[in-house]
Amino acid sequence: MADAARQRRGGRVARRKERIGAPIVQKRYITREIPVYELLDQAGLDLIHDTSMEILEEVGIDFRDEVALEHWRDAGADVRGERVHIPRGLIEEKLEMIPEEYTQVARNPDRSVVIGGKNTVFAPTFGSPFVRDLDNVRRYATLEDLQNFIKLTYMTPELHHSGGIICEPVDVPVPKRHLDIVYSHMKYSDKPFMGVQSAPERALDSCKMCGILFGDDFIKSNTVMTSVVNCNSPLVWDASMLGALRHYAEHNQAVLITPFIMAGAMAPVATAGAIAQLNAEVTSGLAYSQIVNPGAPMVYGSFLATVSMQSGAPMMGTPETLQMIYAVGQLSRRYKVPLRSGGMLNGAKIADAQAAFESMQTMTATLLAGTNFVLHAAGWLEAGLSAGYGKFIMDTEQIAMLQSFSQPLDLSENGLGMEAIREVGPGNHFLGCAHTQKNYLKGFFMPEVADNNSYEQWEAEGAKTQDQRAVEKAKRMLAEYEAPDFDQAKDEELQAFMAERKAVLPDLVS
Repeated sequence: MADAARQRRGGRVARRKERIGAPIVQKRYITREIPVYELLDQAGLDLIHDTSMEILEEVGIDFRDEVALEHWRDAGADVRGERVHIPRGLIEEKLEMIPEEYTQVARNPDRSVVIGGKNTVFAPTFGSPFVRDLDNVRRYATLEDLQNFIKLTYMTPELHHSGGIICEPVDVPVPKRHLDIVYSHMKYSDKPFMGVQSAPERALDSCKMCGILFGDDFIKSNTVMTSVVNCNSPLVWDASMLGALRHYAEHNQAVLITPFIMAGAMAPVATAGAIAQLNAEVTSGLAYSQIVNPGAPMVYGSFLATVSMQSGAPMMGTPETLQMIYAVGQLSRRYKVPLRSGGMLNGAKIADAQAAFESMQTMTATLLAGTNFVLHAAGWLEAGLSAGYGKFIMDTEQIAMLQSFSQPLDLSENGLGMEAIREVGPGNHFLGCAHTQKNYLKGFFMPEVADNNSYEQWEAEGAKTQDQRAVEKAKRMLAEYEAPDFDQAKDEELQAFMAERKAVLPDLVS
């Protein structure tokens, strides 16, 4: 009996080693073959839209930037100080200028992605000042951590986009940090990436670096970055974000126009009201981008959470946030603008059961809402304060399952399995039949990190948690990482540009 158990363990170990040693085959972005979920009927959707337009017309929205205020005056809006009252006709006119989809060109053209339509592109988490590291210790993030996550993303077939500030490299001065972030994406991956938006000059530096990498003429007519700007909810666009948005729009680079909504604190304690306010904020930002550069590619963005009325802490994966995700999906389709929403969002401090169920609650809704660009798809912990190495690996395995789920049911002759049913007949098993032998490797999704073996085998292999197994996989991947080819002349030019900029930038924010 013991010998048989050892043989079974040996076979499983061999199969796992075979999977680990297999070459990385990058996956194309998802083209969903499943229907979207429609939460609202047409009357409900119209009501949300009309309420949003009423907010912009009657309440107005602050644009705390003189250039933007002048743009709105020239466009025909009612500007009173910093408050802009925007007619719905003007908003709708500008929304019609935004492309329904666009291609973000990667350094490796085979990695380029089409954002919009039935496509879904996954990018890792964003903006965490802390990491839960390879020793499972929570600490401040470093540039090495950022580069590690870029390498892991590059090696992960299910992630189609390298992302941006996956974690904040706090060992680099803030005014100079953006240069190292953008360069790291260019150097350690050949997937598409984001620019930095935290100040207008950093967005401009991102564009200049892309001009070096891709060519100035090329980026005038091609989108090579999809970045993000955030509205200060409720109903404020500040000069920093507007300046970054202008630079990206002027350079024909895409932006995720994203309010940071925590309903109950930054929006009403009412789900429909929070959606209406978010929609007003998004559409005003989208419309402004088209005043700057008609036809510039943009994305309807949303970040959605509710606030605990007991502690004030953000809550994710709750019923209300899921309703919001479905509703913004319908609104983005109404305006024919690509959608960014959702992700593996959770408030858990470690990769535990709370992290798992809140993440998958959110991500399932993200997929079924028809989301085109998914930021925070891997690694998110602690309401975004931490990026976890183990959580990153666990999330990518779940994404692989969702990618399989997004494909249509196989109704071919092989998929219906009549060959097997005829061979096996009543009362027998299918383990050894010819159909099983042909299909066992690809018939069902086979996880690598999740453990579906017996208790005895799990115990014999060290009784490890899934987080421990995931961190071990992250370590293996980093040990096996090989950088993609990079043009030496462009590398040298980028480093010279960075050195020149760092020489004039301060170490501290003034």
